[in-house]
Formats: sequence, structure tokens, C-alpha cells
Amino acid sequence: MATYRRALIPGGTYFFTVVTCRRQPLLAKESNITALGRAFRRVRHARPFTLDAFVILPDHLHCLWTLPEGDADYSSRWRDIKKTATREFLLAEGSDGAWQRGFWEHVIRDDHDWQRHMDYIHFNPVKHGYVAAPSQWRWSSFKACVKKGWYEEDWSTQQPPAVADMNWE
Repeated sequence: MATYRRALIPGGTYFFTVVTCRRQPLLAKESNITALGRAFRRVRHARPFTLDAFVILPDHLHCLWTLPEGDADYSSRWRDIKKTATREFLLAEGSDGAWQRGFWEHVIRDDHDWQRHMDYIHFNPVKHGYVAAPSQWRWSSFKACVKKGWYEEDWSTQQPPAVADMNWE
């Protein structure tokens, strides 16, 4: 069995994929999304990081974080976010948990890599067939990114982005 070693870059920017246990649609329930938001805010208050982008889908989420200079500990932040959110989730009887064990991370290497992952995050609801355009998905940072001037409101509606066929889940 191979030993997985996480990339730890102090002050780095990371792309994450976090999946619910057995792909249960726990995040289709607004109260669970609200609980997850409270968990993020609580952990960010205690152990700051910048949440550059996110998307929440019924059975998984993706996000980009930038950690403070000198800090590479995203694992304990994820542990605390999952633990805090799970306490509030109303799980079905017999459920064996809210989250798959662990998460998947990728170190963002440069501006091009950052943009590809931003695009992937915001196109994800379209890729999964939930909406026709990123601007239609409520649980995403897309509209905030439009306000910052990073995207046009109709981004990806005329032509699918280059990340449309990628699968980072």
C-alpha cells in the first residue's frame, strides 16, 4: 500500500475537493449548507485563510484557499470544518457519517493553474447538469467573482471553457 504524502507549501494556494460519505446528497439541503457556512466562518475566524473561490454541489464541494504566510496546515482546518458541520447535519438513521475520509488537494503552481481551477470550480454545476450557466447556481462564488471583474456574467454560455471536460473529483 502506497503512503500518500500531502504537499505542504507555507502560504500556498490550494484547490480542494471534499466529498460526502457514499456521495449522499447532504448538501442538497439548505440547512446543511448553512451549517457548512457556519463551520467555515468559525474555522476561518480561529485559523485564518482566504477563500478565493468555492462551489457546493449536493454530494461534494470544490474550493480554492490561500493560507497565511508561513502556514501550511490545511488538514486540521478541514478536520475542524467537517467536524463542526457534521455536528449540525441531520443525518438519516443508520448513516455512517457525513464525509468521505480525507479530501483531495492540489497545490496551485502559477496564475494559469489558478485560473484553470477557478474556471473548473465555477463551471462545475453546469458540468453536472444542474444549471445551464454558472450565474444560475446559488451556492458558488461566481457572482462575487463577476463583481470583482474576474468574469463576465455570461461567461461560458457562448462556448464551453477549456476545463469543461476535466474531472478533478
